[in-house]
Amino acid sequence: MNNTAHSELSMASSPSSAEEEALSGVWSCNEWDPLAEVIVGNPLGARLPHSDKSTHLAEFAGYSVDKIPTGAFPDQVIEEAEEDLVAMVKSLEDLDIVVKRPDTWPHDEVVSTPFWSTKGYYNYCPRDIFLVLGNQIIETPNVIRGRLLEAHSYRKILIEYFKDGAKWYSAPKPMLLDTLFEVDHELPIPREDEPVFDAANVLRFGRDLVYLISSTGNELGAQWLQTTLGDEFKVHVCRINYHGSHIDTSVVALRPGLLLCNPERVTREMLPSIFDKWKIIYSPPMTGTDRFDSDYLSRSIGSSWIDMNLFSVRPDLVVVDRDQLPLIKLIEDQGIDVLPLKLRHSRMMGGGFHCATLDTKRRGSLENYFE
Repeated sequence: MNNTAHSELSMASSPSSAEEEALSGVWSCNEWDPLAEVIVGNPLGARLPHSDKSTHLAEFAGYSVDKIPTGAFPDQVIEEAEEDLVAMVKSLEDLDIVVKRPDTWPHDEVVSTPFWSTKGYYNYCPRDIFLVLGNQIIETPNVIRGRLLEAHSYRKILIEYFKDGAKWYSAPKPMLLDTLFEVDHELPIPREDEPVFDAANVLRFGRDLVYLISSTGNELGAQWLQTTLGDEFKVHVCRINYHGSHIDTSVVALRPGLLLCNPERVTREMLPSIFDKWKIIYSPPMTGTDRFDSDYLSRSIGSSWIDMNLFSVRPDLVVVDRDQLPLIKLIEDQGIDVLPLKLRHSRMMGGGFHCATLDTKRRGSLENYFE
């Protein structure tokens, strides 16, 4: 991006006093409004999710249990992941965006209930565990057992938002008993024993939410969300040709009227009918997928489409992997500028730019985009 554009974006992001008051607590209504504040994840101390029934279904469905990778991520991966996140933080701060980061957490400690014990996971992907809807921030009932206490690493940030006026609450903590995960791995969706879902199963379109049924979200989770939010929001359940995990490597909301979709997983007919009049563009194949050797891939959580995991700074600026040149061209052809950055280990750690961020404050209003 050229220096003139950078200067214009910085000036445009300077809020008035009225906007500052409106942005107290949290305020984010969609995936694209101008960004004012964001949480960026922390990879330090990250571990692969412990090999238990929840991990088997949610991250490694179809694997034999003895093939599930375990233990800490390699030191080099952690170090380079942090270098890349720090570079992203600087780029965002250069645009006058406030950045917060969670505490480093002892993920190697045992997490247990009377019915199971496991070890922690990571706090690299804040997108997975918190859902921001207007002035509400919701801790979601995550599927992986090792994430049961993950929100604690964000406690100082949450307390600050709460004191500033955010509505902060948590979904019922799931029991995550073995029976929840006793399903056919050809269709790895948790049983309807209790509500479970990751926040990254959800995309926000103002008063309309799209909720992906997958290995990290069941229908009871969508029902809980709709019942809790009431008539102010509408939850649209979505099923696509992907059950692996989250929605944001399959469907990306770029701005009102424009979706980026995964050509291997999504057809227009699979999407809720609210998108019938929206323009859908399909991502080109990811480049550089052959840069990893078999050992690296055997320990990787993310799919080959992880670099489609984009993060919007505003409707005309989006963070994209700098090596995905065909995707960058496609986006620029839509009149959207690109901030090219890199997360070298998005594949192994299972999180691109959207996963590794949580937009807690955007300048905009809660709208209905489908009337």
